[in-house]
Amino acid sequence: MIPNKPTNPGEPPAIWWIRRDVRLVENPALMAALAASNRVIPVFILDPVLINSPYASKQRFRFLTGGLHALDSQLRRYDSSLLVLQGEPLQALSGLIAETGANAIFAERDHSPYARRRDQHLSLRLPMHLISSPAIISPGEILKEDGTPYTVFTPFLKVWKSRLGDLSASSSAEPPAFDHRLSTPRGLTGVKLPDLSAFSVNQQFLPGEIEAKRRLRAFTQGYDAPLYGYAQYRNRPDLNATSFLSPYLRFGMLSARRALVVALSALEQAAHPEDANSAETWLNELAWRDFYIHILHHFPRVLTGNFRPLNIRWRNDPEEFETWSQGRTGYPLVDAAMRQLISTGWMHNRARMLVASFLTKDLLIDWRWGERWFMQHLLDGDPAANNGGWQWTAGTGTDAAPYFRIFNPIIQSARFDPQGDFIRCWLPELERVPTKFIHAPWEMPPDVQVHSACRIGIDYPVPIIDHAWARQRALAAYPKSERG
Repeated sequence: MIPNKPTNPGEPPAIWWIRRDVRLVENPALMAALAASNRVIPVFILDPVLINSPYASKQRFRFLTGGLHALDSQLRRYDSSLLVLQGEPLQALSGLIAETGANAIFAERDHSPYARRRDQHLSLRLPMHLISSPAIISPGEILKEDGTPYTVFTPFLKVWKSRLGDLSASSSAEPPAFDHRLSTPRGLTGVKLPDLSAFSVNQQFLPGEIEAKRRLRAFTQGYDAPLYGYAQYRNRPDLNATSFLSPYLRFGMLSARRALVVALSALEQAAHPEDANSAETWLNELAWRDFYIHILHHFPRVLTGNFRPLNIRWRNDPEEFETWSQGRTGYPLVDAAMRQLISTGWMHNRARMLVASFLTKDLLIDWRWGERWFMQHLLDGDPAANNGGWQWTAGTGTDAAPYFRIFNPIIQSARFDPQGDFIRCWLPELERVPTKFIHAPWEMPPDVQVHSACRIGIDYPVPIIDHAWARQRALAAYPKSERG
């Protein structure tokens, strides 16, 4: 609850600095600002360091921009508006304090190396108050008895689950009573958000808190909610069997704690053991998200190097990387996933593991090349989760896949896209290929190729590499200590 403070028009305002919490509901930084002052100024800063980063994504910026427009519309219902500043945060915030007389800045804590350096720098010069975290349980709150962080997921998960009761009890899905305290003074110097008409609209992911809550309800509510089939179908890219909430969690358009509360509620209401297993499986995915945030916080070096000190001789062929990145490897499920990424800014999690395995183990290209490509395209591109996933697949990270786990792109395709529906959706050149050959189209006889309007090597490429041969090469490339 927000304390009812007596109205004092002369009271200095507080600044709510919005970063990865583009929402009004369940926002600890906003709540702290409202508790500190009867006048709160909502601010977003277009930071050139982030906008111009080589890891920046045009699709992600477009999605964020849409979310900020949506937030501004919500704020206007409370006789407020979003103030947008541009420039180096110290300069922007110092200027705003001078202009408004604000005496406190409240922001959600972030855990990337850049964010931590930035916030430490600002805290020495401005009245900064860092609140909560994008994680459900903040880094530093789950440690071993000796005070060191967990680096293996299973024991982390056990402790994480033991801490959930108090969190869910204190959660609320309703917006606080703002009482017109979100006050943006008129005449402040800011910049306009980019006009959404300048962007093509991604209909698959409409931005904003309202859309995020709608998706959460659609995924979790009802006895036949998709959540209850999650464990069974979550690895099928040809089905809409996942929540599609990751972009909203990435920018805090949905509170991760709200997702947790809904997952726990669904677990309690599960009518059958398989339903409970599905709810538990989705809950574990939220724990993985927290785990990787904790890893990045405690081990920031993972952004530039292996978590585990493996000396792998990467081949790093630029032409092969280009072929992979454009979805032209000749392996249909790999190519369909890569083209989905380029087109929509999203990729199914099973497909992410497959394409990462293909790049790092079939082609022996450094995981950092793939990690950067993903960050340049993903709507949900998050430094912690993206890095954790890539290092897991490459065998260099925490809880890494063993060196000998190398995804077979043909078997994965047949198992998780059995009728080839996902493949045909993203590879129109294979639309008429019979299901018998959809996972390995190079096996089509010449007459079938002609009948299918898909000539291998002309309409669709031959495989860039023989998987069986590449697998043996990858096994030999990993250090002997890994191979036993």
